[in-house]
Amino acid sequence: MLISSASLIHQPQWRFIDHSSLGPQFDAQHSFAIDDTLCASVGKTDSPAIARTWVHHDTIVLGIQDTKLPFLKDGVEFLKSSGYHVIVRNSGGLAVVLDKNVLNLSLIFPDSEKGIDINRGYDAMLDLIKYMLKSHGARIEAREIHGSYCPGSYDLSIDGRKFAGISQRRLRGGIAVQIYLCVTGSGEERADLIRQFYELSLKDATTKFTFPLIKPNTMSSLGDLLQLELTVEKLLLDLLLTLKDHSETIISSSLTPEEQLLFQQNLIRMNDRNDKVFSKFE
Repeated sequence: MLISSASLIHQPQWRFIDHSSLGPQFDAQHSFAIDDTLCASVGKTDSPAIARTWVHHDTIVLGIQDTKLPFLKDGVEFLKSSGYHVIVRNSGGLAVVLDKNVLNLSLIFPDSEKGIDINRGYDAMLDLIKYMLKSHGARIEAREIHGSYCPGSYDLSIDGRKFAGISQRRLRGGIAVQIYLCVTGSGEERADLIRQFYELSLKDATTKFTFPLIKPNTMSSLGDLLQLELTVEKLLLDLLLTLKDHSETIISSSLTPEEQLLFQQNLIRMNDRNDKVFSKFE
């Protein structure tokens, strides 16, 4: 597969940050605070473009719109009783499932002088995933999959079944394009969990917001769709090879001391947001 030279995945240098193996204690609130921090670094040109990988165990990430559900407490109690940690991210979109078999990837770019339009950010992630999976013979489509959770125009699917979703966050001169990739495990079971969450959180109420009517068979995992024994670790290798093919240098990195300070401030904001939502249940 040839990637256009105009694609954003062509970078002179990629900074690579791997948070995929930090284990069950790694809270998803940290990831969203980290990405906000890295947006600021890239936006100030203190850092080259960044690729960051992250995995969170048994976590449901709600969007801001989900906090408007009329019976949210009932839905959250169901998720917790099912063994999941629940957080609210600092951006739009709707509920998604994260677990040890879901690889998350953030690509963080500087917003150029003319600006990177929203579709170009999405297309960069699509280019990356297609290149990563080319050796597996995957025919990936980007279109909304009705009946999936957190549906959007850049749902990634194979044969009409969704395995990934892409979102964007823009602030402080940086753009974070984020994707979750269901690597293995049952996509249907993940979707059924969110289906039950919405049923309990909505009941028969009418709201001014639109929430998805989940059909579990619209979702799957890459391993099932490609009939391969994939792992998060194997996809990480595919990612690194792809970055190598589209840059001169890859720098393995962690947060700098300056970034650590800003991260702590951003984490306080995330904690405050979550406290505001969930304190109403107490």
